[in-house]
Amino acid sequence: MSEPNDGLAATPSEPAETIAEIYDRHAPQVERWARRLAGPRLDPEDLLHDIFLIVLRRRHEFRGEAKISTWLFRITAQVVRWRRRNDALRRWLWGRHGGELAEARTSVPTPVEEIERREQSARLYAALDRLPEKYRTTLVLFALEGLPGEEIAALTGTDVGTVWVRLHRARARLADLLVEEKERTS
Repeated sequence: MSEPNDGLAATPSEPAETIAEIYDRHAPQVERWARRLAGPRLDPEDLLHDIFLIVLRRRHEFRGEAKISTWLFRITAQVVRWRRRNDALRRWLWGRHGGELAEARTSVPTPVEEIERREQSARLYAALDRLPEKYRTTLVLFALEGLPGEEIAALTGTDVGTVWVRLHRARARLADLLVEEKERTS
């Protein structure tokens, strides 16, 4: 006695199933396989759709020599393996080049981001204007211009130690001024 054919190909006594019938009959099982093979990182519903798109494209390749569930499992395993590999590669690239990728993704700010940036900049410069000139100059040269302490000392005619003390005091006062500004506007 032969095993019943659960495949796409028709036997002399049974007609071929449509893709919709295969999906209805096997989707829960395929989704369960995808969920278990993929783990928590990948979306099983997304995988399910990818799997059945492949089934739709490759339905002509199924010859009926094996069960359709075997064919579906092989497709599921390949899709999951491919997605896990791509996910791992994406995580590795993000970890290695995350800053560059984030900059590339956010190189064009939205109008809301631009307004927020302008407001933050205005608050920062208002607070900087309230600092004594010697602290403001040191902080601007270091934090905004990116100059090293030695060059700031040469530009301002002070010792390097004085630059670091002014920078420390400027940061502390600026932080206090920004907190005051935030409390005043809240």
